[in-house]
Amino acid sequence: MGNVVQCCQTLSNYIKCIDAPAQGEAERSPLLSDEGSECDSSTLPDDLEDDLLTVSTGITNPTLEPEHFLFPDIILSSNLGGDVALVEPMVCLLVSEEEEGGGGEGVRRDEAGDEGQERLYTEVETQTEAETQIGTGTEGNSSKTEQSVDQTNQSSVCTEQIQSQTELRPAKTGENDNKTGPQHAVELESALPQVEEGGAEMKQVTLFLVDRLFLAAPHVKAAPSQNEEGPKNDGSEQIDANKMEQLSIQDIVTLQEMGFNLKIQAPGTESFELQVSGQMLVAELHQVLMDHEFTCHRTCFSLQLGGSVLDSLAELRSIQGIQDGALIKVVEDSYTVRDARLHLRHVRDLLRSFDPMDAHNGVNGSSLSYLSLYTRGEMDSESGGKKRASEKESVDCSPPEYVLPGCKDRPLTPLQPVRDDCKPLQCLRVLTMSSWNPPPGNRKMHGDLMYLNIVTMEERDLNITSSTRGFYLNQSTAFNFNPKPAVPKILCHSLVELLSQVSPAFRKNFNALQKRRVLRHPYERIATPFQVFTWIAPHGDHALDCVRAEETHTSRMGQDEHTAGQSRDWNEELQGCRELPRRNLQERLHRERNMFKTNSDFVGAATRGAVAVVDGNVMALNPGEEPRMQMFIWNSLFFSLGFDISDHYRPLGGNAAAHAAAICDLRGVQAYTSTDTEGLHTLGTAVVDYRGNRVIAQTIVPGILEKNQEQSVVYGSNDYGKTVLTHPRFVELLDKASSPLRIQRHQVLDHNDSTMELCSCVETKGILGNDGRPYILDLLRTFPPDLNFLFSEQKAEEEKVPEECRSFGYPRRHRHSLASLRPELIEAFVQHRYEHFVKMASVGLSQLEADPECQEKAGDSAGTTQAKDMGQKEELVKVLETGDAATAAGADMDFQRRKVIMDACKAVGSVSDSRFDIRFNPDVYSSGVRFPPECAEEVQKQKQLLWDAAAFLLSNQIPAVLRDCLDQTAVPMDGASLTSALHQRGVNVRYLGSLLEVLQRAEERERLSHVQRISISELIIRSAKHIFKIYLQDVEPAAFSAAVSHFLNCLLSSSSSFPDSGSDELLSRRRSRRRRSHGSRVAMLTDSVWARLTPSALWGRIRTEAEDYYHYSLHSESIDEVIEKHSLQKISLLREIAIRTGIQVQLREYVFESRHRPAFGEEDVVNMFPVVKYLKPAATDATRLIQQAQVTVQQGLLKDGYESISQALTLFSSVCGVLHEDVCMCLRLLGRLSYILGEYADALSHQEKAVMSSERVQGIDHPQTIQDYTYLALYCFAGGQHSTSLRLLYRARYLTLLVSGEDHPQVALLDSMLGLVLHGLMEYELSLKFLQNALILTSKYHGATSLKHAHSHHLLATVYESKGEFRSALQHEKEAYSIYKSQVGENHDSTKESSEYLKSLTQQAVILQKAINHIYSNTPSACIPPPKFSTPSLPIILQQLNLTCGIILIPLSAKEIADLRTELKGKEKAQVQELENRLQLKDSRSADNGQQH
Repeated sequence: MGNVVQCCQTLSNYIKCIDAPAQGEAERSPLLSDEGSECDSSTLPDDLEDDLLTVSTGITNPTLEPEHFLFPDIILSSNLGGDVALVEPMVCLLVSEEEEGGGGEGVRRDEAGDEGQERLYTEVETQTEAETQIGTGTEGNSSKTEQSVDQTNQSSVCTEQIQSQTELRPAKTGENDNKTGPQHAVELESALPQVEEGGAEMKQVTLFLVDRLFLAAPHVKAAPSQNEEGPKNDGSEQIDANKMEQLSIQDIVTLQEMGFNLKIQAPGTESFELQVSGQMLVAELHQVLMDHEFTCHRTCFSLQLGGSVLDSLAELRSIQGIQDGALIKVVEDSYTVRDARLHLRHVRDLLRSFDPMDAHNGVNGSSLSYLSLYTRGEMDSESGGKKRASEKESVDCSPPEYVLPGCKDRPLTPLQPVRDDCKPLQCLRVLTMSSWNPPPGNRKMHGDLMYLNIVTMEERDLNITSSTRGFYLNQSTAFNFNPKPAVPKILCHSLVELLSQVSPAFRKNFNALQKRRVLRHPYERIATPFQVFTWIAPHGDHALDCVRAEETHTSRMGQDEHTAGQSRDWNEELQGCRELPRRNLQERLHRERNMFKTNSDFVGAATRGAVAVVDGNVMALNPGEEPRMQMFIWNSLFFSLGFDISDHYRPLGGNAAAHAAAICDLRGVQAYTSTDTEGLHTLGTAVVDYRGNRVIAQTIVPGILEKNQEQSVVYGSNDYGKTVLTHPRFVELLDKASSPLRIQRHQVLDHNDSTMELCSCVETKGILGNDGRPYILDLLRTFPPDLNFLFSEQKAEEEKVPEECRSFGYPRRHRHSLASLRPELIEAFVQHRYEHFVKMASVGLSQLEADPECQEKAGDSAGTTQAKDMGQKEELVKVLETGDAATAAGADMDFQRRKVIMDACKAVGSVSDSRFDIRFNPDVYSSGVRFPPECAEEVQKQKQLLWDAAAFLLSNQIPAVLRDCLDQTAVPMDGASLTSALHQRGVNVRYLGSLLEVLQRAEERERLSHVQRISISELIIRSAKHIFKIYLQDVEPAAFSAAVSHFLNCLLSSSSSFPDSGSDELLSRRRSRRRRSHGSRVAMLTDSVWARLTPSALWGRIRTEAEDYYHYSLHSESIDEVIEKHSLQKISLLREIAIRTGIQVQLREYVFESRHRPAFGEEDVVNMFPVVKYLKPAATDATRLIQQAQVTVQQGLLKDGYESISQALTLFSSVCGVLHEDVCMCLRLLGRLSYILGEYADALSHQEKAVMSSERVQGIDHPQTIQDYTYLALYCFAGGQHSTSLRLLYRARYLTLLVSGEDHPQVALLDSMLGLVLHGLMEYELSLKFLQNALILTSKYHGATSLKHAHSHHLLATVYESKGEFRSALQHEKEAYSIYKSQVGENHDSTKESSEYLKSLTQQAVILQKAINHIYSNTPSACIPPPKFSTPSLPIILQQLNLTCGIILIPLSAKEIADLRTELKGKEKAQVQELENRLQLKDSRSADNGQQH
């Protein structure tokens, strides 16, 4: 596998001499996120003041108290505009004040044009009912609650009050604006006078739920915040540096966004204008023109300005003479063979631009997107808001039958609906390479490059010559070679121009195709940087494609389509990119852009190479070995298989360890790459699982294949610690990286009992390449071992196993000894220990200050005592920041204070006795590693620390995962999102069985039934995947389709599965013999090992695998029994197993319940794709901007946050391109902020791009895509596009049903939104269906007494009122009133509103009954007014939609805002006074120290 050194030793008999790779272009890619990249790790606290200096004060404004909020658990937080620690799963709300606007509906209007309108933003911390289970009795408990140090504990509702802004909280990121509390107070005060004080006039305040979007943005996590070892820089210098960096970012973003117009003059066409960016390269402009409507048929041209050819690598803004309106000429260049091939490829791509086959086949960066199918027409309409009156009559609200609540059908065909614009528009019959290729020598002298054969739609055969000057018709036929030009004698530089001249049908269809192509959104056309594969595809026809055939057979098995078979030196490119300068932002952007591009190219090449290796298309370096032991070099990449080579992994678990080591090594490379240590180099690495084989692709260290083992390794050990080497250069470099990775520098003994110093695990090897660079490899033990899976029960008796581990049945022997802790767990554990350290140190220093002797020295006055207390805390802060207890108070610091810090360090396991610094020794449990005798005590401490971390995972993190799911901070929908939720808390998937055990014992297990269902499904699918991997290794290539379909039948089909007997490959043999029976075919197939598998045998193996690997017992006799018991869906299981194993099945409806016919046939297995794991790049500066925006948004400064995210979007796009998860995340955040700021058009634009990007990058049925569809539907409704909103919600519900079934919290949200939208469109019967289902699901997943449930009752009551069914409306509203009364009391606004609504319903019911009685009585009397049936108000519907999605409106009067302003002034005065006290205290201490000296 990744042990290249071991591989080289094995190859010593086969390789004599291999030339060192040539120097090449410099490009490479380091990445900031590990495998579970969607998750954030916990971050350390910024400053001790956040924990020690919090002072609670009461609320003076009664309107801001909890009981006056819509939900009882929405509590205003401390320090308006202050900083907020990003500790998940804390949830925040933003308050924005804006003018009411007329109408009095209490809902924001579509008045986005009021730009002069002032908004007041403040911050609210909460755990709303939408996110957290509400505990009863929260009302009234908030007046004296102090801020807890343990912010990660979410078991109780946070009830913080508005606190005094005494803390000066430093920003989390280096680029925050460093505003202090008073500055924020002044800002807020300056905003307040803008509000009109109009007596009882009410203002609207929007509370916006800052949910996982802002607190758990993918790929965004702070750098590991190890405590600084030296004194920090002066604060003013830091602020100046931050300001300069901020200005630098703003300048770069301005440059990138600054556009100007160029005039483009192409041959044969009129000039046209094109808007470009100054940062754009000339080569990028070249690509833009190749995609432009007027120049898309051209590929071989140069760009000239004033007669000078532009350098393709130059930026436009750096070109002399370029300005707004400058004329750029497109000049035709001469072709080469390579240019002609690229031109032919481009023409082919244009002709097939609407063909989804590339996306289905997973090639050329193509992937599927269907958003435009649901938004076509209305999304681009500018009059969306004007169609409300007539739209109700024209909208077709009827959903497909399979979307309705209660429907059990899960059809697959709607997953990939047929698009009208994808209907074939054929331009040519045939386009192939001619059999006359290559041109003979005499024709090469005339400039002939190649010959083409074309059949037009008019059935005309054309033979075309591609020459250095262009394309023309020749006189050749199928049997006669005549290269002379044919009539008409036309020479065209472009093949499209020539075909348009000779074929009217081509000209007509191509022009129509171009018009249709230009109408498509660019996000639908751009290639993705990493290939996305779809698990299901239609069985398309295989059409003639000369370009595909030519690339496959003439470009060395397609190793690089764009370089015509040339090899790239991947290692030199990757390492060269890493060495690019990074002194300023511009250089960092250039470096990261090159690294990202090179890494994506490397992953593509590694994937193609791995497929070629498994397919047998690459010659092995050691062909005499058995196939599992073979190694390969292809396209300057080294490939090995995930099997144990020469018993190297035998001590660790053999083949199981070799298989796991590949991923462990990849995570280690990711970790070291993320530290970005200058001078330290890692190998480009990718792991590819394909057809049951794990292939590891790595770049080649220059010279490693020329040396033997002893010469290669200069650091580390190749025999698990028996012989150990060290090297000062590697020790120095690894020591720099060890701090963020929390690796302890330690000493070990080598075979001569000599002491060797290491800064990594002993298996990490250091190699000096021939290029002079130090490389580290075999990083499989970068993270500490997981002791829960390291020992058998017998060996565990010798260890001091914590009781928490024993209660779960740990430790247990795993099948390999490479189980390690995740980096997220390490950070969470360190955070936990840091909080414990803070508490201990605070209590100890407080006790010292309370000592009578200390009081005598400092004086007995109250003011002095208070100042001394603050000084003591300041001192502790300084101790922790400087990391030196001896210098915190000068040379005469009291010994007792040092002892307090030492005791606290010892208690938490810090490696230093003077500061908090937790690190792990990864070698303490490595077999074969010996430590010097003087290190025995330290080794025992490290062992205890590892046991504490293992116990912390079980006792804290697994319950935290369930809490996240319970309060819906995490809403897993499938196996991938469940895995992400586990990884976010640092829990490995191998703890799935323990998670299920905890879940089954939980009191709220009914509310977590969806988590249990997904966990059981994931456990089954992962166990089946392990079996499938071994199953495929014994299958002959010709039987893959039959074997895979047979496995799927055994897993999911209810029939007695037998191999399909209709294989085309075997029919000819069977027909050639008379009277050959059908039974002989079956007998022949069943001779294969794979064909002997039966459903019962497979289920038995799955149960055994689940027990052995996940330690969970499936007490069922068949998979059908499990499916029925846990309400699983077979279609969801099919999706999961296909995605995990790379199977692509045919798009059709499958009948799993048939007892007589298998569900799958051979033709249903369309393809098998590689499953690729690789290093994931990130842009560091953009990441810091996102972190800054997270803090800013939580402070309530929405516009500042919006600006930061916009800048981050520009930087991400510059580095990664527009189709990337980070860009998608920025678009999602911008859409959300635009929506709450009332900019609905911007919200729609951003969210539309986010949905398309999510579809292209993550998949059309990914849970994140479903979430994005849901919010786009909300924005569409707010923008007046109601029919589009309805279609999007139907699509989101269908995808949710397919992925996770109907019994899921996400369905409750979707059904509530669907019911509201249908209510607004006056489709009452349909609305009732969805709302009634939402009521049932809300009761299950939020509780029958939750405010969500009360809200669902209220929504049903409003629909029944609109229908005139007042009895039902009264019944539901009474339920809502009962819940409000019991939860928040009779005096709460929600209870009062419900009471008033009940009175209104009662009155209407009485009026209706009187009218009915009058009609039936037939007695003349006074005229009775007819009952009024309320029609739904669209603003009210939007308000309810916002409430359902977490946006809450709270009315504040001008008087209340004035009170808030007065309170802020008082807080500011108190804070200034406290700052003066601190300064006086410092001055007095300095004077005392001076006197003592």
